[in-house]
Amino acid sequence: WAAALEGLFSIYKPPGVHWKLVRDTIETNLLKGINAAPPPAPRQRVQFLAEPTSVVAEGSNELTLSAASVPALAHHPLVSGPEFLHIGVGVGHRLDVFSSGVLVLGVGQSNKALTDLYRSHVTRDYTLEGELGMATDNFSHTGRLIERTTYDHITRDKLERVLAMMQGSNQKALLTYSKVDMSTQGAYELAVKGELRPDGKSPPIMTGLRLLHFQPPHFTLEVQCLNETQRYLCRILHEVGLELRSTAVCKGVRRTRDGPFTIQHALTHQHWTSTDVIQAIRQYRSSRKASKAKHTQPGKDTGTASQRQEMAEEAAVTGDSHRLHSVLTSKAFGS
Repeated sequence: WAAALEGLFSIYKPPGVHWKLVRDTIETNLLKGINAAPPPAPRQRVQFLAEPTSVVAEGSNELTLSAASVPALAHHPLVSGPEFLHIGVGVGHRLDVFSSGVLVLGVGQSNKALTDLYRSHVTRDYTLEGELGMATDNFSHTGRLIERTTYDHITRDKLERVLAMMQGSNQKALLTYSKVDMSTQGAYELAVKGELRPDGKSPPIMTGLRLLHFQPPHFTLEVQCLNETQRYLCRILHEVGLELRSTAVCKGVRRTRDGPFTIQHALTHQHWTSTDVIQAIRQYRSSRKASKAKHTQPGKDTGTASQRQEMAEEAAVTGDSHRLHSVLTSKAFGS
């Protein structure tokens, strides 16, 4: 069981729940599942037992002993207690209490793979729910109300123009932090393909922004970004409201993708069991092996470590989760 739990998997974190409570719940469920497994055969020890009196000859005062193999009670579960008392469950890019969606976790030694995953500038997708006409001190509907504004003048076309402008400004920031010479042909081709990526650390950057739904005062945005925080996501909606000569607050943040992990494969609360977690880890391993086999075919060598890093960052920025998955796993697991 312990070996089967080594790996990465994702769960769906509901809103209103702290990520620490989610982690502790999953860790408790995993420990219950491992310790509920049939225990191994009890160890045996040799013990010398007295022969029954019926076996001893009449008139004999000698004590006859015979060797017997008996269970060693010191190792019995009722004496020693549960075999496993702790299991290391790590959490990837965290979600605050207000947010929901895909949360990636690692078990045991696979926690190291979480670090490799997020060093590759993976792209995360979010769905943001906004409401026009209000401003609060923390940019969300749970904050203290500080202003009310009108929004009748806002149309879908105006909102989409503002989003296009904001995405353009973030594209400029991406050019700046990518630290490439835009006068070169290679940099031009990267920019045309949308494959530019930050070189080292950078502030939050949006790589995609589009309108999904608009029914004033409510609207829904889809955002792809790098190095973001939940406060940054709420501030996006606040800035959208200001650009529209109004105000807006965030009413919901939902992560739909975290690098190679999508919402379709995230385990919901009723599936936070050891059996389902093991199945999710096996699926991740299977997809990793399939990706590695595809990218290690003759003529498809992934190259040196630096080249694999470039491929990982490129796949992260472009949203190519399948390609990113294969590059990351070949590096993180020493393949």
